[in-house]
Amino acid sequence: MPTPVFEEGAIMNYLQNLSDELKTEDISYLIEQILPDKRLQKVLLIHPDYTRQDFSDRLVPLIFKHLEKRGLKTLHTLNASGTHRAMTEREIRKKLGLQEERFVFFNHEYANPDALVTVGILSKEFVSEKTMGDLEQPLPVTLNKLFFEKYDLIIVLSGTSPHESTGFSGGLKSIVPGIAGPDVVGLFHWAAVLIGIPRIIGSEENSAREVINQACKIAFEKVNSPVLFLNMVYEETDRGIVAKGLYTGYDFEGALQAYREAVKASKRIHIIYLNKPVRMAVQVIGESYDEIWTAGKGSYKLQRPGVLAPNGEIIIYAPHIKIFHSNAQMDRSIREIGYHCKDYVKDFLKKRPNFDLNVAAHVINVRGDGTYDPATKKEEFAFTVTLATSIPKKDCEAVGLAYRDPRAIKKEDFLSDDCLWIEHGGKFLYDVKREV
Repeated sequence: MPTPVFEEGAIMNYLQNLSDELKTEDISYLIEQILPDKRLQKVLLIHPDYTRQDFSDRLVPLIFKHLEKRGLKTLHTLNASGTHRAMTEREIRKKLGLQEERFVFFNHEYANPDALVTVGILSKEFVSEKTMGDLEQPLPVTLNKLFFEKYDLIIVLSGTSPHESTGFSGGLKSIVPGIAGPDVVGLFHWAAVLIGIPRIIGSEENSAREVINQACKIAFEKVNSPVLFLNMVYEETDRGIVAKGLYTGYDFEGALQAYREAVKASKRIHIIYLNKPVRMAVQVIGESYDEIWTAGKGSYKLQRPGVLAPNGEIIIYAPHIKIFHSNAQMDRSIREIGYHCKDYVKDFLKKRPNFDLNVAAHVINVRGDGTYDPATKKEEFAFTVTLATSIPKKDCEAVGLAYRDPRAIKKEDFLSDDCLWIEHGGKFLYDVKREV
């Protein structure tokens, strides 16, 4: 449907055209209709970070134009980076498609207590339930202070596609983990790990989403501004980003409704079905993923049951990547623990209970399902994960990953029917067609 749809009660409005592309004039019309009909002098825009290739650069100039009509004087932008690195001003300007001088950039600082405020507590009982009894303590809900300042409007941009830790990205995920502190981020990552990527990715509702929703429900009791969610769905093609859908809603309930509609569209666009398992898959990782922390999506999205043949191999091909994580402490933590299966990591955490759960979740997610015998210290895996990056062979092997020289990777060597060469690495979820 290429024109805006306005549901009765105006709880959620959306624009969708899955067979073609959204028109700029339709997007502009939707923004005009959904923005409050009042003066909007001070606005906060929360946006995706550099790892998301979406159509923010097309959307934000239209938002800015309509805000100007409503008397905009101050625009603050907050990069919902979660645990990713900060963005430069140049990167933010490119991301948002804005050259105007009249706005102030902020990067979220998840590890800086001075940038955060505690707005509530996730109860011990809730934490225990969502981690299957693995964690038995209450956890504070900490978020970026800007979210609780008084604005005429807060606008939250996000994109929806299959996601390893939340089933699908988008919606309230821009708040948690997007602008959250380390405790609640660690909790939802750990809740996801306990379910496992093969079972959580591509699911609309799951324990990790329940952690996000509960933390955001607490947060919205303290928010001092109306919050408008704009949830994008898009396709990455050889000719660039193709806008397919824009789903909107206000505040907590509106965010949930917009997310659910976006998921319906994403399921039709972002899941690729194979006829049979493959022996080897090469994920060609683009430069927007500049560390293994984000490039690990190349492993996540091939882990649905049946996609890889027994003893198969996932190759993360990214010659530009030189580090596991841009944050020096997190990089050291990854090198300390290495990439292992869940049972190994749980045994490791018994001896290191204060170890970063975000790192613990990451290494499990990249390495995938496996078994571990604590008596023999032996691990067995269903498939191999190989780095073809600028990280040296000794460093790859030291953390439990295989190594290939990126200079030896040639597309023509992976064009047989039991191999996959994936140009837009980490973007699409792969599954095998099931018998009906």
